[in-house]
Amino acid sequence: MRSYLMNFVRKSPVITGIALGLMLIIIFVVSQQSPVRNDEEEKAIEVTVFKSGLLPFRVEARGYGVVQPSETWQAFASVAGKVVRKHHNLESGATISEGELLLALDPSRYELAVAEAKSSINNLEEELLKLNVEQKHTERLYELEKERLKLSENELNRMQELFRSGAVAQSKFEEQQRVTISQRQTVEKLDNTLVLFKNNRNQVLSQLERGYIHLAQAEEDLKDTRFIAPYDLQIGDVAIELHQFVKTGQLLFKADDLEAVEIEARIPYSVMQRLIANLTTRREPVSTSSENLDLSKVIAEITHAETDEAYWKGNVIRVANGLDALTRTARVTVRVDNPQHGAHSHAHQELIKNMYTKVVLSVPSIVPLMAIPVSSVHQGEIWLVNDDNRLMRRKVKVEFEQNGLAVIASGLEPGELIITDDLPLAINGMLLDPYHDEKLQHKIEVMALGEQQ
Repeated sequence: MRSYLMNFVRKSPVITGIALGLMLIIIFVVSQQSPVRNDEEEKAIEVTVFKSGLLPFRVEARGYGVVQPSETWQAFASVAGKVVRKHHNLESGATISEGELLLALDPSRYELAVAEAKSSINNLEEELLKLNVEQKHTERLYELEKERLKLSENELNRMQELFRSGAVAQSKFEEQQRVTISQRQTVEKLDNTLVLFKNNRNQVLSQLERGYIHLAQAEEDLKDTRFIAPYDLQIGDVAIELHQFVKTGQLLFKADDLEAVEIEARIPYSVMQRLIANLTTRREPVSTSSENLDLSKVIAEITHAETDEAYWKGNVIRVANGLDALTRTARVTVRVDNPQHGAHSHAHQELIKNMYTKVVLSVPSIVPLMAIPVSSVHQGEIWLVNDDNRLMRRKVKVEFEQNGLAVIASGLEPGELIITDDLPLAINGMLLDPYHDEKLQHKIEVMALGEQQ
């Protein structure tokens, strides 16, 4: 038998190997120990949570814009003349106080024009006074001559009755006729003279009115020879020198108002729509224009575009009609008063012309909003802790994000516990050990109120 087996192994090595393998498998299965049951309890994972709730919220709109003076004075010469006076500080970048004389042109020719106009007016006023006196004298004489004419006509009528009765001669009657006719001519001449007085007086009045106009123009031209600072200003470009002759319409210098600056910020249309929607209680869509909107409710803060070390408070004064043609953004103009000294910072800061700035507008939301940290939203879902301290994953709809907060439109109810930790593996139903972070809860409330807190 043994020799038979040896011969079989040599002749059929493959079958022999398979048989040996099966024998080894049977031995391993038989000798395998049963798994040991782990009777330890399920371990809870520690997580940090906060409680969801409807929070008072300030809706913000952010944009960028360039600082420009609220008013720029471009000084053009209204009259021609030689520069006879120039402020010692009339140079680009200098600041000059309100009321100071900046520039003066030679006034001699304009002073002469004023004197001529006044002289002409005086002559006309004297002529008018003379006409008035003569007219009053003629009117009194006219009344007297009319009385004489009345007496003469009565005498003529009496003489005519006597002539008809033969009581007086014809020569007497004809003589009275001549006297009456002469008196009529005198009254007629005086009447014509009064008419001429009226025409002459109207003519002098017309000339006097033109004289006053010429005087006003001459005085205005004389005034235009002096350039006085209308407000505290900063000088820009200066294109004139002392003793230089300037022509009418020539640009002399430019100056900017120091009282305030304006910034036209470009803000995304959808963001601006959301802010404006909280300025009205109407349900229908609202326009981005400032018509019928109480812009005084909007708080505006301005900072340098590259740093937030300093900020300025501003007021929204208008919202432009329509969108910017290039960027399709809303255009909001913010005014900042006292830009040189109104900065909220430890170091001296100021808003200067053409500075690129960031503008943040904010208004209180009409209704409280459900806001949570953006980091608590994981690809459209949040992780909650249920009443059994088990993890529960839920889809939510985010309406918008602002200042690190996500405003939830749906999928979350007040009072639910939200996990803030970024778990490596979040499985529905896993046991949790939640810790309520009170500091985080307060921080979220402050963030919801924006940077005004």
